Amino acid sequence: MKFTKLQGTGNDFVVIDDRENSFAGREGELAAKLCDRHFSIGADGILIVRDSGRAQTQMVIINADGSYASMCGNGLRCFVKYVCDEGIVPGDSITVETGDGVKTAEVFRENGKVKEVRIDMGSPSFAPEAYFGDSSNEIVDRELAENGRTYRITTMQMGVPHTVIFGKLDSFDVAEGRAIEKNPLFKKGTNVNFCEVVDRGTVKVKTWERGAGPTLACGTGSCACVVAANRLGLTDSRVRVHVPGGVLFIEIEGSSVFMTGPAELSFKGEVDI
Repeated sequence: MKFTKLQGTGNDFVVIDDRENSFAGREGELAAKLCDRHFSIGADGILIVRDSGRAQTQMVIINADGSYASMCGNGLRCFVKYVCDEGIVPGDSITVETGDGVKTAEVFRENGKVKEVRIDMGSPSFAPEAYFGDSSNEIVDRELAENGRTYRITTMQMGVPHTVIFGKLDSFDVAEGRAIEKNPLFKKGTNVNFCEVVDRGTVKVKTWERGAGPTLACGTGSCACVVAANRLGLTDSRVRVHVPGGVLFIEIEGSSVFMTGPAELSFKGEVDI
């Protein structure tokens, strides 16, 4: 099988063109095999290109553990670079069907290739039913006991469920997210983002990603951190987010959140499946 490996601020993906639906029904098995960093290509997840009746193309995301994800910001940037650079979708502004609805992406090219992508990530929701929270009220700056310590958490649906915890990054081990992800408060789990506010236009984030573990970057998580920080009055609406893999630029405009960041080709090849 031919594949392309891409990364966005260190969040890496294997992209597969499956417009003929050759791997339908095998997505989880395929992801678990291909994402193994010791016995195969290695990645945080796979991105599958499919035809769409609602947009110019469709992205299917499967996490490294074989579980389905409705949305991934870094993955979407990589996906957009792939479909544009390969000529699957033309233009500088394209639409992509995801599990979280149709997303619009604007591409910025250098020497004919996509260098950066700006995505309308949609609107966050603090409603517990949106992220399957076991709560009758919004979870905003609320205490949560886990790992033998008490956190103050803010949770929302930002494409997928995200929980944000503010504090000095060096006071957290990202592996603390493992237990928080599976806390009974979150019926379908949650991504966990540890966020340090540097100033009103800058934050630093490290993320425990549901179904993948520690990652060098999380696009939806970066958006969630800025949304949470803005709601709590800690930042303005335009924020640079420093993640271990690089920098993302997040903007809140009205009810929508926009993310701009890089997408880079790592390599192409063939793999036995």
